[in-house]
Amino acid sequence: MNHRIAPRILLIGTADTKGAELSLLRGEIEKRGAGCVLMDVGVVGEAEVMAGIDRHTVAAAAGTTIENIAHGQDENTAMGAMAAGASKLAAALADRGDIDGVLAIGGTMGTDLALEVAAALPVGLAKVIVSTVAFSHIIPPERLSSDLTMMLWTGGLWGMNEACRSVLRQAAGAVVGAAECARPLVFERPVVGLSTLGTSVLRYVTELLPALDERGYEVLVFHAVGMGGRSLEQFAAQGRLAAVLDLCLIEVGNWALGSTVHSGPDRLSAAGARGIPQILAPGGLDSVDYCTWSARPRVREESFRVHNRLVGSSATSPEDKAQVAMMIAERANLASGPVAVVLPLDGFSEWDRAGSPMWDPEGVNAFADAMEARLSQTVDYRPVRAHINDHAFVDAVLSVFDQWVERGDIPRGVPSTASPSPSGQPVGQER
Repeated sequence: MNHRIAPRILLIGTADTKGAELSLLRGEIEKRGAGCVLMDVGVVGEAEVMAGIDRHTVAAAAGTTIENIAHGQDENTAMGAMAAGASKLAAALADRGDIDGVLAIGGTMGTDLALEVAAALPVGLAKVIVSTVAFSHIIPPERLSSDLTMMLWTGGLWGMNEACRSVLRQAAGAVVGAAECARPLVFERPVVGLSTLGTSVLRYVTELLPALDERGYEVLVFHAVGMGGRSLEQFAAQGRLAAVLDLCLIEVGNWALGSTVHSGPDRLSAAGARGIPQILAPGGLDSVDYCTWSARPRVREESFRVHNRLVGSSATSPEDKAQVAMMIAERANLASGPVAVVLPLDGFSEWDRAGSPMWDPEGVNAFADAMEARLSQTVDYRPVRAHINDHAFVDAVLSVFDQWVERGDIPRGVPSTASPSPSGQPVGQER
């Protein structure tokens, strides 16, 4: 990213249907001292406003012409082609440091395209989408970039009105402000990705964070409630992680067992595809998450535990655990880099202990049997007679980590110039 005194914003929209809105946005962006280049992704009508990157250029970037796109079979195919061209052009602008942020507007069609563009851009570049379906259940989590800002476009489907103008002005201010404040993600130390829930159920983070800090690593902690897993996958896919400690795989279980609290079908795939070393564990797999406020298929209501008004959990059965173990093993087997599975045989979360509501020793055994039967010989399988919140589990994880550092699979850490993190400091009580 090239930091100028004035940031430069890429504005994306259909100039044949949203000319007035795009003109207002360009004016508001420039009024705040930023530069603005408009990309027209319209297909059918004539542009109502002049674009710096016209629709013919977008189509050409997709390897076709606007005429071919306009005469295609349906609007989905047409907008898909424009999304491919827009993503390619936006990524090239970002790679050259020619833009510091992107702002896109639209309904379902424009949002679909804008999500594709945002996914093609690096983490750290400001991304704002103004959409009539922002925060909607129709947007799957795997379509959302980890640092994306969305605003609900009140009154924005057809024509200008004061509510519409208010949202657009805020969006212009948001993207300019974000672009001014954003900095490229440059880490001084190798980065380790760590998945977990809060310390009410998983506590290994309180020991792992100071231990990894002392070893010279920056640790990014991802909250495994759907979007955290998506962010972890994006960081891994972009090659930003030296290692992944994916110790909480409840998002994989949620997907496999039909919960909506998931990270998409490709969770636990990116690090393996990039050859990033991974240590895996079944944190949280004693349960499956559901939205507290909606219908809960397959739930044993007597075991359902309400965490808050957003999410709650139901105990998984031994059959559930075996099913999830097989999915995890299959994805571990596909990895091109080192993989270890550290399996705590005394329980997968604080709720999975003797006397706790989800204690299930039979299920742990079913998980272990399925894992051992399905894992490839190339995967380092380490069952540990310990609970996941025991010190012995952390020791087992660090033992693998240190071995991989010694043999060169993980780059050596860089001593920190900052004060070390105090060992045992509370890291919050969020689940």
